[in-house]
Formats: sequence, structure tokens, C-alpha cells
Amino acid sequence: MSFKLTIHMVSSLDGLIAKKDNSVSWFETPDHYENGITEENAEAFMKTIDCFVMGSKTYEHALELSKDYGWAYGDTPTVVVSHRNLPVERNNIELYAGELHKLVEEHLKPRYKNVWLVGGAELAGDFMRLKLADEIRLSVIPIILGEGIPFFKDTVPEQTLHLRNVSGYKTGIVEMWYEIKKGEAS
Repeated sequence: MSFKLTIHMVSSLDGLIAKKDNSVSWFETPDHYENGITEENAEAFMKTIDCFVMGSKTYEHALELSKDYGWAYGDTPTVVVSHRNLPVERNNIELYAGELHKLVEEHLKPRYKNVWLVGGAELAGDFMRLKLADEIRLSVIPIILGEGIPFFKDTVPEQTLHLRNVSGYKTGIVEMWYEIKKGEAS
């Protein structure tokens, strides 16, 4: 298996990844889609991810949420991209403050095969601009938030994608899996 870097994001139907107050209660949906599939293989799938990458704001938010829900990323190595000195509370977390090309080529590719960038929007945009991502997996929750932080801002260049798969879950969440067509814009 060759190296693959996936941008994974959870958003509302109107493309927002967070409310202004960063609350995540909207992630829990009371919706039920009768024809949907169950997420019973989620734990096994998470074990296929070799490394998580996230920005500093996502990391700080995940630390805050871990007080109530536990650390969502388990023992999987996690790289936090930041120029700030952040607390490191787990031995599988490391901070990185260099160029993103070097992170991918010198740090991630030699060690891992399946890397997931899990936030935030600014870092995802940087990876897209630099053409460092291979695919996008977007999970859309059945809610319209109206205001908050958008997944992609106008700093992300036009990019051609190829739909690999679409899954609708019993929860009403729809996951879209896109391959990023390298070197192509529409």
C-alpha cells in the first residue's frame, strides 16, 4: 500500500465545521435514515489509520472535549502543527512547527501509509493549496447551522475531484469520499 493523506472533515449541510462557540452538540443527530447503513465497523476502520495530523486549534478543542468524552484518537500517533508551545499530555502526540512539504516528505511518508488530517479548516486549505492531500472524506450531518466556521474558505484554489464513494448512514449522516485529481483544475 502506498502513502495516502486524507483530509477528513465533519460539516453541516451548509458547509460549516464548527459553531462560533465551538460546541459540538450538533454532531449528535436524532435523525434516522431507514435505508442507511450502520457504523458497526468504525472501530476496525479507525485502526487502519496510522497517524492523525491536526492544527493547534483543533488540538486544543480536542483536549477540552477529552475531559468529558476521552481522547478521540486513541493511541494512534498524532502530529499537531503549531508554532506555539502547547501542552503535550500523551506520549503519542508530537508538535511540528516546520514547512508542510517537509512534514509530509521527511516525517510522514517514511513512517506511515494512511494519514488523516482531521482539522482545522485553515490547515486543510494549506494542504490543498500545496497539493499535499490525496483525498477528502466529508461527513455531512443533517443540520443547517447558519453561521460558524466554513470548511473551505476562498483561499482554497479550484480543484477537480473524483467521487470514489458515497455512504448514507442510519444516523442520517452522509459521507462523501473524493479522490483529489493531482494537477487538474476544472
